[in-house]
Amino acid sequence: MLKPLLALGFLILAWTSAGAQAATGPSSTIAERAAALGPGQYVWNPKGPSTGPLLLTIDLTAQRVMVYRDGVLIAASAISTGSLGRETPSGVFTILEKQVMHRSTTYDDAPMPYMQRLTSKGIAIHAGDLPGYPASHGCIRLPNEFAKQLFGITQVGTPVMITNDAEIIEQKRKQNEFQRASEEYSEAMADQQAAANRALIEFNRAKAEHEKILKQHEAEMAKYRSEISRK
Repeated sequence: MLKPLLALGFLILAWTSAGAQAATGPSSTIAERAAALGPGQYVWNPKGPSTGPLLLTIDLTAQRVMVYRDGVLIAASAISTGSLGRETPSGVFTILEKQVMHRSTTYDDAPMPYMQRLTSKGIAIHAGDLPGYPASHGCIRLPNEFAKQLFGITQVGTPVMITNDAEIIEQKRKQNEFQRASEEYSEAMADQQAAANRALIEFNRAKAEHEKILKQHEAEMAKYRSEISRK
């Protein structure tokens, strides 16, 4: 399971990079308008690519979904994701199931128009209320017309990447702490090795001096014994 997810992750990175490059061209207007969207608003470029791989990226912090076709940003929308205690999970997912009209089996038969399921535990993309902040039970709510258009171009297996800036910042902080601890450990080990080398050099010097004194003593004793034997 891990290898397919890793492969999908690399593919997503490639698509995202392509989309970022394209943002300076025809899709730059879409990107600029996407950044300024208010609650319930969306933008869709009808002149964008109609073929090629499709990728959805969902930014939980910015409350935005971005739609890329063949690496080009073609649409974006304001969204509403999971509220406190019912947060939308981050990670790499694929669309598992699609239904034009689905009703929740967990939350009082609530309608979920243009439902696109991402997890077996009920997290899905669908049309719904958009108050301008995270307010769902974990699903990703979209404007109704945008949800309808998106439903029409996706398919089972379409990749969806959900990111959370807070998690990314925390992961970066942990990586920095680990790197700093590794560097401090390496420095400490280097200092210990240097101290050990100095101690060994001093030991060898003292040993050589001791052996020199012993030889001198032995030579003197040999001379003394020789003189005694001649008397």
